[in-house]
Amino acid sequence: MIFPRVKKSQIAPAWWEINNARKNSRGTIVLVALLAGTVGGFLGVNSTGTPLFHSANLVSSSSTIERAPDSVAGIAQRVLPSVVSITTRSSSGSGTGSGFVIDSKGYILTNNHVIAAVAENGGTIRVSLNNGDVYDGTIIGRDASYDLSVIKISATNLPALQLGDSDKIAVGDPVIAIGSPLGLSGTVTLGIISAKDRPVTAGNSATDNSFINALQTDAAINPGNSGGPLVDSTGAVIGVNSAIASLGTSSQTGSIGLGFAIPINQARKTADQLIKSGKATYPVLGVALDMNYTRVGAHIAATSSAIMSGGPAQKAGLKPGDVIVKFENREITTAEELIVAVRAQSVGDRVKVIYLRNGKEFSATLNLIAAKN
Repeated sequence: MIFPRVKKSQIAPAWWEINNARKNSRGTIVLVALLAGTVGGFLGVNSTGTPLFHSANLVSSSSTIERAPDSVAGIAQRVLPSVVSITTRSSSGSGTGSGFVIDSKGYILTNNHVIAAVAENGGTIRVSLNNGDVYDGTIIGRDASYDLSVIKISATNLPALQLGDSDKIAVGDPVIAIGSPLGLSGTVTLGIISAKDRPVTAGNSATDNSFINALQTDAAINPGNSGGPLVDSTGAVIGVNSAIASLGTSSQTGSIGLGFAIPINQARKTADQLIKSGKATYPVLGVALDMNYTRVGAHIAATSSAIMSGGPAQKAGLKPGDVIVKFENREITTAEELIVAVRAQSVGDRVKVIYLRNGKEFSATLNLIAAKN
């Protein structure tokens, strides 16, 4: 599941000492310590009575570790000043998340679910920079369909991160996730891109779902990493960390090596729209899908209202009951796969679909339009 449902230790004594300490009296514990000291003294001499210990000169190293700019440490040093921790308080409770500076004028990109409670119920957003400075945050715009939001703080000359090209990332490429998992700000984890184009459904409710055409990574991501950057080997952002897979048990709430990020190419388009107008839109085919369909493909609901009047699908000749099995060069096996494939496009794009009707295969070309807000 995604984040919205979304000890320090010391060296312990050996297990036999712990058991003895719990079972015996203070005197016994002291005796064990004294016996240990006696044995140590005995072992300090050999059979002739000559001490075994001698003086030695220990040499300390004065060399300096040189970290290449493209090393993990070098990348982290450059990226960390642009990553922020976000704390929210509202009538529904408190929460934490991450974000990163996308414009030096104080614009910060994060997940919608990080600030959704404040947007819906009122409250406060506090943004902590890596240098310790803390600011009040204001919501510029948010979009639940992509699980993205932009907030702003009253600071200038902030170091903005470079945005990369998520289309060029390949499975196996090294990546670094940075954020505030469990409130531990400035945490850096290392991994690779495990897969691309993963259809991930996330959201706080049935009416507030996000459909993400996600990048999958094994870099450790935990609750609190939401909204933080996933960067490539050059330090450029290629994704916004948003979700983790869950084993479905109440005891499992952390990373199991299955994290998901919104590709930055999508996030960049949405962020631009949110900054300009406070709203964002997404492309649609103009069909209603049957989300309970269990066979292969995305089934257009068999109702008269399943095809939008005057929409792309109607103009291309699609009808209720048709099953879309391919979108562009992508095989479609579920309704969720079709939704994320469409939303990965842009309004106005011309796309090709292959669909089945009464067992026969057909193809059609459609021009995507913007969803109505």
